[in-house]
Amino acid sequence: MCGFLQNGNAKASLSLFSQMGSSSVKPNEFTFSTNVKASGVLSCIETGTQIQGMCVKTGFERNPVVGNSVVDMYSKCGRINEAERMFSTMHVINLITWNAMISGYTQAGYSEKGLLLFRKMQEHGEIPDEFTFTSTLKACSTLGSSWGGTQIHGFLITSGFPCSVKSTVAGALVDFYVKCGCLLEARRVFDQIEQKNVICWSALILGYAQEENLEEAMELFNKLRESGVHVDGFVLSSMTGVFADFALVDHGKQIHAYAIKIPSGLDISVSNSIVDMYLKCGLIDEAKKLFSEMPARNVVSWTTMITGYGKHGLGKEAVGFFNKMQLDNIEPDEVTHLAVLTACSHSGLIEESQEYFSRLCQDPRMRPRVEHYSCMVDSLGRAGRLQEAKNLIENMPVKPDIGIWQTLLSACRVHGDLEMGREVGEILLRMDGDNPVNYVMMSNIHADAGYWDECERLRKMVKTKGLKKVAGRSWVEVDKEVHFFYGGDDTHPLTDKIHEVLKEVERRMKEELGYVYGMKFALCDVEEESKEESLRVHSEKLAIGLALVCCGLEEQEGKVIRVFKNLRVCGDCHEFIKGLSKILKVVFVVRDATRFHKFENGLCSCGDYW
Repeated sequence: MCGFLQNGNAKASLSLFSQMGSSSVKPNEFTFSTNVKASGVLSCIETGTQIQGMCVKTGFERNPVVGNSVVDMYSKCGRINEAERMFSTMHVINLITWNAMISGYTQAGYSEKGLLLFRKMQEHGEIPDEFTFTSTLKACSTLGSSWGGTQIHGFLITSGFPCSVKSTVAGALVDFYVKCGCLLEARRVFDQIEQKNVICWSALILGYAQEENLEEAMELFNKLRESGVHVDGFVLSSMTGVFADFALVDHGKQIHAYAIKIPSGLDISVSNSIVDMYLKCGLIDEAKKLFSEMPARNVVSWTTMITGYGKHGLGKEAVGFFNKMQLDNIEPDEVTHLAVLTACSHSGLIEESQEYFSRLCQDPRMRPRVEHYSCMVDSLGRAGRLQEAKNLIENMPVKPDIGIWQTLLSACRVHGDLEMGREVGEILLRMDGDNPVNYVMMSNIHADAGYWDECERLRKMVKTKGLKKVAGRSWVEVDKEVHFFYGGDDTHPLTDKIHEVLKEVERRMKEELGYVYGMKFALCDVEEESKEESLRVHSEKLAIGLALVCCGLEEQEGKVIRVFKNLRVCGDCHEFIKGLSKILKVVFVVRDATRFHKFENGLCSCGDYW
């Protein structure tokens, strides 16, 4: 049994324990302890409690070895109250007991309790070991307690603890500093570790990636590959996720090629991440090819495809995947239902969205969340059935959140319903008067209706309250280098050339297509000429401008330019890119915060409603 468990086969241990039950050999404390641990590893609470019951009947529950395993089992199964109860009744508490309970608190999200127990443990004179420090540092990471973590680090140094040798503690230190935003300290600890394990590497690599230092992240990842350390599925999935978020196609393809060559690349989680990466980079064919080649697929695999196709506006194909997964005997979960409902709403498939929403509501195993209702509000809103959408919000069994009212307000703007827009806007401002998005949405709906005084009043309220919107940012990859732009950005070394090429294509669009700026998307308190300038420096236009500068304006025909934005694309930029795709004969693929837009020959895949 111990052999099976140590080699990661907990099921085999429990199976052998079951066979032992029909023999004449009686279990002892180590038999019970091993199989309680196996139950915890498998998160099999029913089996674990049955074995605990056997321990109670045979008197082994009072044995410290068994008691420690029971505390650990309940912790791993998320039953922290039962773990506490067992801990409080134990007659003998040793270091393993303390560690199991501290770790249990941390894993269950009760990090403060874990740190309090750590203090209590020291008061009892128990000397912590590497497992204690690993758990307490993780607790500090979760709480963002830089003070607590640095205190522990200081204690490790003054007590002469060999951090450079104990890789588990060193990895926890690196992870702690990364999560507290202290990359310099994280790197300092990392460089001192003699035998770096995969946890140390992955923590620092992801830290650099989260700080958008992608060059350093990639350099470290390449060093990890050369180091001989086994790269596990978690690292591969995490790195692929970074490339997906920033839509780094070339980097993503490199990691796919690398994953094929190593055993952990066969993990289903890795394949799911690579499929997701291709979809987020706009490479649908590559995603579909990899998906079809996967030897096994789980609910995450199918949900990833449904989500990706939905974001590309391919609602019918997304529905097809939803139906195929059930034929493949994979039951959709709540996230899958959310994905298919979102896909339907993005593609205007209102009948299909009503059908799948009805199925969800009738399924006793699932409970629709506010996000599912929000998809239905979006579908009804797109169809202009605003009153029906409002009635759904007011009568749904879950409490409406800010997002669902914002969805309805956005639909009011699209259909020009100022009266309902004002009513919904007032609800939003009562719910969250410190959210600048609500004021901007209200300001826009009044601007569209020509109520400039009210529009200006709302914008002044934002300034008076000191509220700030999330800055719009776009990026484009040119020759494997990512270039980021903010609205009005003039820091790029090619800024002058970018403005020259944008002015040139604007001139051609005006002559060939009669293009005019969407002035309603500009600031309302500046002169007309300044309005044109402010619209020209929107971040997505600057990113497109750089791509045109680098590739040559006259050599673009037939090419695909991919641009990515952290917020929703504005109406003027949407019209601009449509016109640009027509005069240059270029395909532009733009991923914004909600979906993909494929601009080709003057048309967009979203049908001008996104």
